[in-house]
Amino acid sequence: MTAYTLHGLYAITDSNLMPDDNALLSQVRAALEGGASVVQYRDKSVDSTKRLRQATLLRELCDEFERPLLINDDLPLAVACQAQGVHLGQTDGSVAAARAQLGADAIIGVTCHDSLTLALQARAQGADYVAFGAFFTSSTKPDARPAPLALLPQAAQELGLPVVAIGGISMDNARQVIEAGASMVAVIHALFAAADIRRQAQLFSQQF
Repeated sequence: MTAYTLHGLYAITDSNLMPDDNALLSQVRAALEGGASVVQYRDKSVDSTKRLRQATLLRELCDEFERPLLINDDLPLAVACQAQGVHLGQTDGSVAAARAQLGADAIIGVTCHDSLTLALQARAQGADYVAFGAFFTSSTKPDARPAPLALLPQAAQELGLPVVAIGGISMDNARQVIEAGASMVAVIHALFAAADIRRQAQLFSQQF
């Protein structure tokens, strides 16, 4: 059981928008100052040295704000940088393996696409939250299959876990998924491509 509150803005980094360490840290700091509840480090590059360096710097930054850092799809990196948790895709290993390596207090989330069945399985395995999407067209994953808004109230009722909505979330549609039952909204471009990231994070956080 995590000591962190899984509610509000779930900020996901993007190496295309953050080309170096300074950009990464300054942008994430702005998001945290604006009220981001969770930060996920997402970097699909093969440069393991860079990824460990950046993840460690981010974990130190998140510690400063008493917010959790989660690592996307990379359990060994989460262990190495002492992150507060990991986000697993459906092919990224088991919740049990992550729990064994990260400990009882770690935050473990699982991508469940548009499937309540996958979410129920994740809960049974001990996940701390589940993520559904894409609810809207996503520039990060344009080919992601769509998830219906009707999934959110059903999941909120049946799971008893925090639910993250992902996929094309913006200020124009965030209220739709929140009112439907999302505990958190996961945002990349609508946050980190904004002219004023701190203010944008505040605006997203105020939706809750």
